[in-house]
Amino acid sequence: MGIVSLFTDISTEMILGVLPLFVTIDLGATKELLGLMEGAADSLNYAFRSFAGVISDRIASRKPLVIVGYALSTIAKPFFSVTSNFAEALAVRLTDRAGKGIRTSPRDALISDSVKEAVSGRAFGLHRSLDQVGAIIGPILAFFLIPVIGIRNLFLISLVPGSIAVVVLVYFVVDKGGLKKTTSIFKNAGRVLNRKYTTFLIVIGIFAVGAYNFSFVLVKANALGVDQATVPLVYAVLNIATVVAGLPSGLLADRIGKDKVLIGAFGLFALSTVASILTTSGVVLAFGIAFIYGLYLGTSDTVQRAVIPSLTAGELKGTAYALYYLLLGACSLVANFLFGALWDQISSTAAFSYSLITSLAAVVGLTVLTISLNKTRSPVPGAS
Repeated sequence: MGIVSLFTDISTEMILGVLPLFVTIDLGATKELLGLMEGAADSLNYAFRSFAGVISDRIASRKPLVIVGYALSTIAKPFFSVTSNFAEALAVRLTDRAGKGIRTSPRDALISDSVKEAVSGRAFGLHRSLDQVGAIIGPILAFFLIPVIGIRNLFLISLVPGSIAVVVLVYFVVDKGGLKKTTSIFKNAGRVLNRKYTTFLIVIGIFAVGAYNFSFVLVKANALGVDQATVPLVYAVLNIATVVAGLPSGLLADRIGKDKVLIGAFGLFALSTVASILTTSGVVLAFGIAFIYGLYLGTSDTVQRAVIPSLTAGELKGTAYALYYLLLGACSLVANFLFGALWDQISSTAAFSYSLITSLAAVVGLTVLTISLNKTRSPVPGAS
């Protein structure tokens, strides 16, 4: 799965580094509309993750949904090349993210099924790191290709690595199988939502309702003086930091505890947000902010996903991921739309200040939860 994600991310990230400014500059959309697009895309992504996770539990098979998801995204992205307005770009973005949503929960469950819970942190860390190697190659390719072929042709070229990923997935990835089928979605939700997992979701929700999308980091970089053609390099630096954080954070989580490392991730987000508030100009500082934000992404994504198997029974992992992603989707829509609206209607400082408040509240909440779990920690029956 790591190799599949490597090529998929080359395909995806070579266009994501230019997409925010393509939408706001070339297509003339406001930051509020950019926030709406990213929030809606994330929400659709997470909604499909929820349904796909539950379905993969019910049919006891992960791979078919993973194939459908990767194929849909690969086909959708080249259509950015013919968009002429925000509505068309939104439609393409939503289709792409629907594909990601369909594949992600069963993919995460597929990875989790293949390893023991004690080493799940490093398994997800390795997957995330390979995923982000592609995310580094992608924007660097974009930086060199745009002067030669232009942004719109770049969207077309994304079809090549995406197709390679689908071929590798179909012919070389094996579904472990042998899972116990589940029969009731609502019954499963009740079984998954034990006290510890419910509290975890509440804390994650507090953080996510203020967690702005990476697109605003790139828009901020442009505001700090980075020209549109160079913004893909800012995105590459962000992804380099994500790679740097991925595997080490997984290993550290297995050693000292996933909850403690997640507190550190939220702290990194707060730090990058403070830097965005205090910085009004400076190209070098724009790269620095992106790097810190990337460290947060690499740590948070790895650890949040890795903690879930320890909080629920093995045959319900898909449903557990489904509930987690459903929450993130709802929060992302609110967070990004509100962030963009605050930026447009008041100032970027107001937008970043809102996110700082929610992230600090989440740090406090997760710290309290960690102390509580350390006092009452016990194995979950059936967890693996």
